[in-house]
This record gives sequence, structure tokens and C-alpha cells, in this order.
Amino acid sequence: MLSDPKHEDRLDRLMEQLRLAPALTADLISNVVADACTRLPVLRRAGKAARLDQLIEAGAWSDAALALIELELPAWKLRRLIYEDGEWFCSLSKQPNLPVALDDTADACHEVLPLAILSAFLEARRGTSATRETSSPTVPQVRPTSGYAICCDNFA
Repeated sequence: MLSDPKHEDRLDRLMEQLRLAPALTADLISNVVADACTRLPVLRRAGKAARLDQLIEAGAWSDAALALIELELPAWKLRRLIYEDGEWFCSLSKQPNLPVALDDTADACHEVLPLAILSAFLEARRGTSATRETSSPTVPQVRPTSGYAICCDNFA
């Protein structure tokens, strides 16, 4: 699968918007949903995204960002959330039980908590699209044949 430069440009543009934003707004989170979320439209049609919509309506930005991760990237979990020196550091992981040194995390920081969470979400999204592009099956693909397979080895 070839890389989609338009998708990467959108993610870069969203990362820049989040980095420069002083606070999370409904417009900004709708931009993230529109440009970075692939599963959400299907989940909305199935009625599984109602909680996310309620959180956005209520302005519960941190909870909405965490719900977005849960819906869009179910394999990723919140690993660390630290407030230090006036910034929030958010780390997402597929393997939260591994030691930090061995784990491949998606990390981001921002002065505003929900923006740090959404930035880490975009980093994880960028990582999943990159792995999809470079991954190849580890098992060789074999075409099915017609007929019968017979073992001719002599085990006696």
C-alpha cells in the first residue's frame, strides 16, 4: 500500500492546529474527527458514538478525547498522563504492561490537557497508518489447489 500524502498533510496540519491552539473548541475537535477518524462514521451509523457526541455537546473535552481514542483506536490505551513544568505529557500505548523502555508509545505534550491527549491520538494515528503501509504478511501466501494433499514421508 502506498502512502497517501494528502492524509499525511492533513495529520500534519491538524498537529500544527493543536499545537498552536490555546484551548480545545468544538470546531477543532470536529476538524480532528473529520480528518483523522476513519471508524467513527460507521460507529455513528451503528449508534455506538452517542456518548462521544454527548461529551462534545457538554464541553467535556478531556473525556471526549479519551472516548475518541477508545472508539477510533481500540488497541491503544492511555499509558501515562503527567503534569510537569506547566505542561501535560500524554503517552498512549498498545502494550501498557511492557516496561517503558521496551514500549512503542505515541507521545505528545501541551499546556492544555485535552489538547495533549488529542495530539497523542494523532501521533498514534500517524503510527498506525505508517505500520499499515510498511507491514507485510509474515506468513507466505499460498493459493488453494484443487485435488488432494498427500503426505509421502516415511516415518517408520
